[in-house]
This record gives sequence, C-alpha cells and structure tokens, in this order.
Amino acid sequence: MPIALLALTISAFAIGTTEFVIVGLLPTIAADLGVNLPSAGLLVSLYALGVAVGAPLLTALTGKVPRKLLMVSLMVLFTLGNLLAWKAPGYESLVIARILTGLAHGVFFSIGSTIATSLVPKEKAASAIAIMFTGLTVALVTGVPLGTFIGQHFGWRETFLAVAALGAIAVIGSMLFVPATIQHNKPASLLQQMKVLAEPRLLLVYAMTAVGYGGSFIAFTFLAPILTDITGFSASAVGLVMLVYGVSVAVGNIWGGKLADRRGPIGALKIIFLGLAAVLVVLSFAASYKWLMLATVLVWGAVAFGNVAGLQVYVVEQAEHYTPRAVDVASGLNIAAFNLGIAGGAWGGGLIVEHVGLVHTGWIGGLVVLGALGLTALSGRLDRLNPRAVRGSSVRVAAH
Repeated sequence: MPIALLALTISAFAIGTTEFVIVGLLPTIAADLGVNLPSAGLLVSLYALGVAVGAPLLTALTGKVPRKLLMVSLMVLFTLGNLLAWKAPGYESLVIARILTGLAHGVFFSIGSTIATSLVPKEKAASAIAIMFTGLTVALVTGVPLGTFIGQHFGWRETFLAVAALGAIAVIGSMLFVPATIQHNKPASLLQQMKVLAEPRLLLVYAMTAVGYGGSFIAFTFLAPILTDITGFSASAVGLVMLVYGVSVAVGNIWGGKLADRRGPIGALKIIFLGLAAVLVVLSFAASYKWLMLATVLVWGAVAFGNVAGLQVYVVEQAEHYTPRAVDVASGLNIAAFNLGIAGGAWGGGLIVEHVGLVHTGWIGGLVVLGALGLTALSGRLDRLNPRAVRGSSVRVAAH
C-alpha cells in the first residue's frame, strides 16, 4: 500500500478524534466557559450539522477543484478550526471553530474514498478504503480516551492543540505523498442529490438512520456528566470509561457487519436497534452504580455503531432499485442523515437535561430508538410487498 494512504489515515484519525472527544470534555468546557450543559451540548450538534451540510453541498461546489489541492485545503481548514478552538476566547468563538471543522469533515469523507482507491490497483480498492477508515476506529479506541485524558489533566484547550498538531502532520503528509494527478469524476450536482431525496423509500432509510443515532446521542452526548454527577466517577476516570466504550465499538462494528451478512440488513437492524433501546433504558437505572454502569457502557458500545454496515448496505440496495444512477449519492446522503441524527440527539438531550434531568436522557433516548425499530419493521414490510427492490443488489459499504 502506498504511503499516501497513511496521510489519509492520519487525517481520518484526527477528524474522528475531534468529532467525539468533545463528549468527554463537556463538563470541563461548560465550567470553564461559564455555560450550562445544554449549551455545551450544542458543540456536538453544530459540529454534526456542519458535517451534514458540508458533505453534500460543499462536495458539489468543489467538484472542479483538483483532488490534492482540495485535500490539503480541507486539512488546513481542519487544523485552523482546532487552533481556533484552542485559543477560543469564549463560547461563541468555540462554536464557530466546531462548525468550521465539521465542514472540513463532511467534504473529506466525501472525497477520501475516491482518492484512496485511485492510489491502488482496482483489485485492492476495498482494502485501501478499509485502511483509510481504520483511522476512525482507532480514533474511538485511542484518540478519544487520550484526548479526554489530556483535557482532564492539562485543560480542554490542550486537547484541541494536540488534534491541530495531528492535522498539521496530515497536511504535510498530503502535500508530500498524495499525487497531484489524481483523476476524478465530477461529483453529483445538488439537483441530482435532490432527486434522491424525492424517493420515499430512501427517505425512510434516512429516517431510520437519523432516528436511531439521534436516540443514542441523546444520552451519549452527556455521558461524561452522567459518569461524574450521577455515577460518582472522578473526572480523571472518564477517559478510561471512554476507552472501554471505544474498544467495544470496534468489536461491535465487526459483529454488526457479520450479523448483516448472515441475517440481511433488516434482520440485523431489528436486533441491533432493539438491543440499543434496551441498553439505553437500562442506563437510566444503572447510572447510580459504578460497576453496573461500566458494564452498561461496555454493552452500549457494542450496539451503538453496530448498525452502520446494515444501514449502508440497505441504502445501497434500495438505491440500486429506485435510483440506480445515483447510488453513490444515496449512500453519501445516509452519512448526512447520520450526522443530522447526532445533531438532533445532542440538541434534544440538552432540552431533557435542562427541563427533566440528566438521568432521564437514557430511557428517553431508548424510546426514540424504538421509533427507529418501528421504521425498520415498516421498511421490511414494504420490501416483502415488493421483493424485487432488494433482490440481486450488490453490496457496498461506506463508513461514517
């Protein structure tokens, strides 16, 4: 594999770290900037909203920009955004920094797969994409807990400085090793993307994605204050709990993919959404007991992202039947739906914290995930009424 893939993987690692490390730092940031937890939670929502908007809109607008120039520019924007977060004089400037980095995130993963596959022979394309997206998995397992540890011991600003340093390394690596002559097809126009959004069956899959992840992030956004204020863990222990969660996510991703292969996407999604809803309900009752809470977080990680493979395979199946000329667009918009779910879940979780209480984010999130289970069952029923829609489809999985 060419060394240019390493630059892409480092970029993915830095981006994955900055997206999720904020969860472990919310109490620290809220206290330092003098804002309440719901306002701090908006730092998660607005980042995800930046990703959701940046992926389809900016990818279409930058279609004629050479890929290497675009990649380097995105990582420069990402690095500057994290430097702004490091030096943010107040809450408003931190919000701007999060939106900027979210915009870079959205476009990076829209073009990253194309760049990765252009670096290797066709028979190694899937492996190249897998290597690049390994950066995201490693970020959850090591980057997020390490970033949380840095924030707890040296200050939350230093976490963003460390991520900015990773971004700078990615910029240098991209400049040195990514070829300047990468061929690319012009991405889908906004009009083509709107045509995909006019297909009801694809909208149903996007709703499954957004509602499922929205329910999970109602609680996950506020995991750190739950651990410290309700469970009684010290602030320094939050990073270790995030490590447990990240390792479980990595295992759950593999398990979820195998489950989707064995039972089909609808069968797998039903199991995973039901398990996720159950874990979130249990969370509200387990939060007062350290070992029980730790076990709950461990199981939560296994099901939290285990549905990624099933959802992506399923949206490709539907797109190949209903919008066969825009399969990649349909798949990419599912990533936007994922981030819209995160944005809505974090915002809704903030309202629950403000008006009902921190401990209630778990069971309410579980009820929302049951909504995703209902949408999944409905989609499966529609498939049975029109079996040709999912027969003979090829399988292509995109990662978050």
